[in-house]
Amino acid sequence: MSKLKVKLVRSLISRPENQRKVVRSLGLRKLNSISILPDVPTIRGQLHVVEHLVKVEVVDDKVSIAKA
Repeated sequence: MSKLKVKLVRSLISRPENQRKVVRSLGLRKLNSISILPDVPTIRGQLHVVEHLVKVEVVDDKVSIAKA
């Protein structure tokens, strides 16, 4: 199963509360923060709500990503 690399690229200032909650539930806190998530329909649905705020890349499972 592939994974999604999600990066917050737009600010949450002046955004509706539901979009702020979705971004927080994706594990993103500050601008340019990155989260690695499984590619499942529920995550895809959340990303659809905030697609204008994030950048998404598909990451292969075989590549290990070390968190700094």
